[in-house]
Amino acid sequence: MLLSHVVHAYRQWRRYNESLRELNRLGDHELADIGLTRSDIPRAAWENSER
Repeated sequence: MLLSHVVHAYRQWRRYNESLRELNRLGDHELADIGLTRSDIPRAAWENSER
């Protein structure tokens, strides 16, 4: 059970970091097109990682 929790947390962390990288590559206009600002990126990345 502990191992499965660790694996889940690691996968979630990886998805979070991947989302951060992808969103940070976008320009301000592209972010605005999807309804985000730069300050929204960590929240959006975290929400995506929970899926």
